[in-house]
Amino acid sequence: MTDNNKVQVEIMGLAASPASGGAYALILKEVSGDRRLPIIIGAFEAQAIALEMEGIKPPRPLTHDLIKNIIDTLGVSLHDVLISELRDGTFFARLTLNSLSTEIDSRPSDAIALAVRYGVPIFVSEMVMGEAGFIPEEEGEEKSDIDQMLGGSSKGGEKKPPQKMTRLEMLQKQLKEAIDREDYESAAKIRDEIRSLSQGD
Repeated sequence: MTDNNKVQVEIMGLAASPASGGAYALILKEVSGDRRLPIIIGAFEAQAIALEMEGIKPPRPLTHDLIKNIIDTLGVSLHDVLISELRDGTFFARLTLNSLSTEIDSRPSDAIALAVRYGVPIFVSEMVMGEAGFIPEEEGEEKSDIDQMLGGSSKGGEKKPPQKMTRLEMLQKQLKEAIDREDYESAAKIRDEIRSLSQGD
């Protein structure tokens, strides 16, 4: 695929909705334009992306850290990721590794979790961006569109805007998850981070 057929994007944020059943919208923004592309991802993948973006290192490697370690050990590295297709409402992605001529099929959430760990470009095919991307015309339109995707409409047709998670809210969620899985070492570190943030306010 030539560069003319793909668009470089950056992560704009993660949005959650109370009515979404644990789903998140990962919002990608066109680097040299105004289009947005929201992709629905699971809570685990959202956490994996958010942890890396916030620079929080777990004491033991998570799944995406493990994959990166394996790729590095094999003497290759990630070159870029491409959200290549939208089929029956499902996005598909590809990983391109340095020194390998083949592309590896991936879910977009996993591809992006690896991209943030390597600091490599994220691309979307022009076809996918043209089909699923949008340009917010008004301030509230983007939130409304994302909330609709997450199924967060309230009764009477009134749409509740999704809640963009602050760093503190994300840490509090991570703290609860760490305690639930009895990972007290991580919980202690997250608790210290929350305390540090709270004292800074």
